[in-house]
Amino acid sequence: MLVKVYGVYAVSKKCVFEWFKCFRDGKEDVKDEPRSGRPPTSTTPDNIERVRRMLADDRRLSLRMTAEELKICLDGVSNIIHEHLQNHKKKVYAFPTLLRSSNV
Repeated sequence: MLVKVYGVYAVSKKCVFEWFKCFRDGKEDVKDEPRSGRPPTSTTPDNIERVRRMLADDRRLSLRMTAEELKICLDGVSNIIHEHLQNHKKKVYAFPTLLRSSNV
């Protein structure tokens, strides 16, 4: 019935049975339990400092160039720049100047 209503976006039968089992056992929250997972390897204090120094030397470095230089992933560099260093790209607008007789 779920597949008829939701199509490819329907939860799997296995997932429904697992939720039913959890609800039957008294769990009322559908959020996953916290787990240790893999620790972050690219957001070390050493890498944060290296990225900070690289950006201080050359603000025009791209994420890709920084990642290749430090041998860490793009997501790691992005996370360091935006979350740890609190740097965000600034928008620059260019407005064409009007040609006036005084400018020519």
